[in-house]
Amino acid sequence: MDTLPRYAITLPAPPGTHRPPEVIVVHSTGETTAGGSTVYADASGTFRVEITGEAARPLDLPTGPGHHTCFHATPLP
Repeated sequence: MDTLPRYAITLPAPPGTHRPPEVIVVHSTGETTAGGSTVYADASGTFRVEITGEAARPLDLPTGPGHHTCFHATPLP
């Protein structure tokens, strides 16, 4: 399976802020997760996700009530 080198990840605005969503571009880091998925990161390396289909799952963000467990991922050319 070929993996695309870059994706646009859409992060929703915090509830009640009425701000537009934020879009972050991530690229393949060459790393893989323990399950063998490719790790993608933003330019600073602080926002890291694994991508399955159109879902980006954060690797280093807090989880639990009030936190998103996945974001929309769009492949970039």
